[in-house]
Amino acid sequence: MPRIRPIRTEAIVLRQRPLGDADRICVLFSPTRGRIEAVAKGVRKPLSKMSGHVEPLSRGQFGLAQGRSLYVVTDAQTLDPWPSLHDDVHRMTEALAMAELVDRSTDVDVSSGPLYQLLRHSLNALAETPSPPAIRWWFTLRFFDQQGYRPELEVCVRCRADVGPEANGYSAVDGGVVCPNCHGAGHGQRLSSPVFRLLRYMRRSSAESTAQVRVDAEASAELERHLRLSLEQALDGWLRSRGFAEDLARAETIGRSAVKSAAEREREEQHRAAI
Repeated sequence: MPRIRPIRTEAIVLRQRPLGDADRICVLFSPTRGRIEAVAKGVRKPLSKMSGHVEPLSRGQFGLAQGRSLYVVTDAQTLDPWPSLHDDVHRMTEALAMAELVDRSTDVDVSSGPLYQLLRHSLNALAETPSPPAIRWWFTLRFFDQQGYRPELEVCVRCRADVGPEANGYSAVDGGVVCPNCHGAGHGQRLSSPVFRLLRYMRRSSAESTAQVRVDAEASAELERHLRLSLEQALDGWLRSRGFAEDLARAETIGRSAVKSAAEREREEQHRAAI
């Protein structure tokens, strides 16, 4: 049987899972080989020199040897650690959503150069941006374009009529914007003018420019809903990382309410003491 030569590849670590007492299976995303599952031996030991180089949401150079069923990481060198993605929970949440999207939509040993560059650029932008959700929105639209799920934003997906910014709907099932007439006939969910304009702006703009746009809470929630439904159509399922994001948002809301209640109780006690 011919010996399989070791390979070297640049890759982004999408995620990990434990294997035995000391090892981890790392899911890597390579521009030339797509998704790769590789065993990093001994990285769960306290003195492992490799553990810091196979962290999720980092980019590195990897040496890989073919094992019985999976590759084995023979060496690794970090190229982009992206520390702000690990230090800020909001950036980390958005990065995990993008990584999960790539993980679920790519195959083993399939060249994925454009998608790799999209993910790398988006993680770079996410590490610097003051608006983490905007980078994920921008990434998601570009992901749709690359994977063949490009939403139609120029004409009605049902009757092919040209559409303006007002009174439209959005149908994830049909694949894009629905004109006022078709929306009035019961097709699609309401698509407000600000969100319609934002979708079009993101399509023609950079991630950095998108992050500069101010989006209020109502428009943000509407855009999230449309993108989520489109992703469910594309992936035939729900992103686990978005569930975590919603749990985080609920926890923050509860936390702010608790702080507000505590402050109000303190003011009432001070008022009674003054009386």
